Formats: sequence, structure tokens, C-alpha cells
Amino acid sequence: MLSLEMFGFRAMWSPYFFVVLTIVTLLFFLAVTKYKDQLSSEAEALTKKQGILFVSTIVLLYVIKGSPLDLLSHIMFSAHMTQMAFLYLVIPPMLIASLPHWMWRKLLEIRLVGGVFHFFTKPLIALVVFNGLFSFYHIPLIFDVIKVDMVLHATYTTILFISAIFMWWPLVNHLQEYQYLYGIKRIGYIFANGVLLTPACALIIFADNPMYATFSDPRAWAQALELCVPTSALSGLSLSGPEMFNWLPLLEDQQLGGVLMKIIQEIVYGTVLAQIFYEWYRKENADAEKIDPIPDLQSVE
Repeated sequence: MLSLEMFGFRAMWSPYFFVVLTIVTLLFFLAVTKYKDQLSSEAEALTKKQGILFVSTIVLLYVIKGSPLDLLSHIMFSAHMTQMAFLYLVIPPMLIASLPHWMWRKLLEIRLVGGVFHFFTKPLIALVVFNGLFSFYHIPLIFDVIKVDMVLHATYTTILFISAIFMWWPLVNHLQEYQYLYGIKRIGYIFANGVLLTPACALIIFADNPMYATFSDPRAWAQALELCVPTSALSGLSLSGPEMFNWLPLLEDQQLGGVLMKIIQEIVYGTVLAQIFYEWYRKENADAEKIDPIPDLQSVE
């Protein structure tokens, strides 16, 4: 099996993406520290938890989209689905929680942004749009078209990422004016997400043959590889197909991808569900402590 290092440093580590993320991180910390009072008169101080969470989000984003995992996601379907799971189920809630409330409010004051958020973060719409886009993307005919076109791929995955933010918003955000779900509705929302994503995973897991040409057909695979490997690096290589780098048979790799997606989804949703139960339990205890105890009648007498 050949090594990924043959594709070169740029394909392996995405230095331009690293620079962009570094600049974004610097601008964020300047905005929430030195310039926060100029940006908003109601700006609260960044908490230590938010700072750590933002840095963790940026690091994870680089690992998912800038490290050799991104290159591997064009070679192994299981790596692709792992990337998808983290990119759309883990990073969006981390990003939402890491931004201070004043920054979200400032962003949502922009009329167009606020209007879009108000509409697409309604629970039913957010559920249908994200899960619909995710399932639509993994229809083989559509997947193979998007995967070989840089503009289509960048556009669709960006829209899918934004829809993931919309999907997570009703659960994760703490802005009082954007609270749509309470109590049992939050639990139902999580279960609905799990159910709606299941058909796409089941289709992949139980398929009898490799479904995607970009992971099985050498010509389509080579075209898809051009999205993350410079043409100059590919021109001198003789590649017969993804099996040169994949230690699993194509069908087993595809099935593993579906299983990994479902497992990561269950872990993430299970963690959020546990947090919801914990918050509910804490609130119930706090409310119980506020209730005055029944007076001792004997002592009154």
C-alpha cells in the first residue's frame, strides 16, 4: 500500500487553510478583547470556557479539513463519512457555544442574516433542510457529480455546513429571543434528527455493491482527487485507483463509513440528550429549594 506523502506537503497539510484559520482566530480574540467595547456597548467579557471552546473548534476544523484526514477522505469512503460526521455534527454546536452572546446579537442585527436565521432555525424547517440536504448529497448520481466539481463541491458543502448550524441552533444557543424548544420538545427534536438521518446511513450500510464511482472507478476517483491535490503533484504520478491506498475492500470500506457515521451521530446526540436531562434535573432541584417548607404544626401550637 502506497503512502499519502507521495502527494506532497501542500496536499497533506493545507498550509493556506492553516493561515486562514490562524488569521480568523487572531481576529476573533482581538474582537472579543481589545475592540469589544467599540463593536458593542453591551459586550460581555469572553469567558475562559468560550475561549478554550473556540480554539478547540478551530483546531478540530483544521484536523478535519486541513490535515491528511482531508486527503484520506478522497480515498477512503469511511474517512469521508468520519469527516462529514465531525464537520456537521460536532463542529457547529461547538462554534455556536463558543461565540459570546453579544457577538451573535450583533451578527443577527444585520437584517438579511437575522431574517434568514429567524426562518431557517425554526425547528421543523431546520430538521427537514439539514437532513434533506445530507441525504440528497449521498444519492450516488448526485454525489459523483458534486465530488468532481470544485465549485459545486465548495458551494454544496458550505450550504450543508450552514444548514447544520441552523439545525443545532434551537438546541445550543442561549439567546432568550431565539428559544424555540422547551422540555420534552428538545428530546423529541434530537430523536427526530436521529430518525431522519437513518435512511441515508442504512442505504450505505446495506448496499450490495460499491455505490459511488468517485470511490471505485479510477477515472472518477482521479478527478475527485484533484479537489485537494495540486495538478502539478498528480501529473507525475501513475495511479490505478483508490485500492492503492485503501487496506479495505471497497464494499467493506463503504459499509464501515455508514456505520461510523451512525455511531458518531448516536454518541453526539446521546451526549446532548444527557446534558438536557442534567439541566432539567438541576432546574427541578433549584425550583424545589425555592418552595417554602411546610411549617411544623406542633411547634406552632
